[in-house]
Amino acid sequence: MPTCLVVDDSKIIRKVAKRILAELDFEAQEAGDGSQALASVEQHKPDVVLLDWNMPVMDGLEFLEALRRHDGGQPTVIFCTCNNKAEHIRKALEAGADDYIMKPFDREILLSKFEQAGLC
Repeated sequence: MPTCLVVDDSKIIRKVAKRILAELDFEAQEAGDGSQALASVEQHKPDVVLLDWNMPVMDGLEFLEALRRHDGGQPTVIFCTCNNKAEHIRKALEAGADDYIMKPFDREILLSKFEQAGLC
């Protein structure tokens, strides 16, 4: 079963994402900030990370930069953001994100991104 790490400081977003992931036959772990996410990636080696940008302790961009320094191109990272400004999205992609989705997202959006990434 493929695995996904949901990284978001909102428990509600993590809960919704985990429900959708279960429907897509993904096992889900969760982290509330980038620091927790780095520890989780080390331990669980997820296939994909759904990553929020604005979080306490270590934000999504800091996490992504640290992850890519350590693990290169793995795992697949999909940024989940409320900010649709081109500059914001460009920064995420330049830091190593594989794709991005806008919040709020639903099952169809997530499925589409996972299919594009070859995860489904």
